[in-house]
Amino acid sequence: MVDGSPTWHLLPHDLIELQIGQIDLLMAMYPDEIHIDEYVQQQLEEMRIGTWKLPNGGDQPGISLRLELSIIPTQQETDQKTIVLDMTIPLTYQGLIAPEEPPNVKVKLQQSTWMNKATTTQLTQDIPSPENLLSTIDFLKDASTQHLDLLSSQKPSHTTAPPTAGPLVRVWFYFPSISTRSKRDDFIIHAPSYSLTGFLYAGKPGLLCVEGGSQSVDDYMRYIKTESWGDIPAHHKKVSERYRENLGGDEDRVFKDMQEITDVVGKRRGQRANRADMKAVEEWLGTMGLGEALGRVLM
Repeated sequence: MVDGSPTWHLLPHDLIELQIGQIDLLMAMYPDEIHIDEYVQQQLEEMRIGTWKLPNGGDQPGISLRLELSIIPTQQETDQKTIVLDMTIPLTYQGLIAPEEPPNVKVKLQQSTWMNKATTTQLTQDIPSPENLLSTIDFLKDASTQHLDLLSSQKPSHTTAPPTAGPLVRVWFYFPSISTRSKRDDFIIHAPSYSLTGFLYAGKPGLLCVEGGSQSVDDYMRYIKTESWGDIPAHHKKVSERYRENLGGDEDRVFKDMQEITDVVGKRRGQRANRADMKAVEEWLGTMGLGEALGRVLM
């Protein structure tokens, strides 16, 4: 704002009708997958009957909605997944001259539990331009399906150790630093073949917790160090086992699968946003009755 007037202008009525038409098309195509807040529903109804008024304040008006889509893998042994698209339908334009066509719908892919942050960001950046809403949806569905198939194909076909080889344990490992995406992914991808569950938290420092057979844990870490880390100089392979707990049986496992929690627990700090938020990790572990274990790992 320069003189107190907004730098944006409301779209002409005919372009607003086109934007509403895109929403109606989505609702017709995806009646069970579209999620629209009650307030937004009311806005749409007022726009349709001509009683909608521009809200007070300087915020640009727009319509927000969420689309949840099922991702069906081409490989039958892989479970079906879901992606969530956050959409914003603009109702304004910048500049002095009104456009002849309505602005593109802004689409953002939410990060899901089965897709890491880097892939989520890359898929969003790869959306073809100029954007067409339906082609954007198709692109993200196809790209997500390809990624799901890739994850499935990367699962090792061999079984290095028998399921739950050795007594059941929960083992905690400490990294001074771990950040490389491919190395992080390998921890998650290869854990199921050793019947291991747990989590990885990357950053400075990093944490790895795995539950499973004692021998399976040792074989898993040996595989990671020799295969996944095979191209890393020996003096950079810094990881230390800090704490090993004996568990009674599978019912004592806390984690149902292997996951990375780096982008879902705490806030990243530091110049490169790689400083770990151990307080947040401690609180997260506390919800599962494991809060005290972190002290043993970091001492």
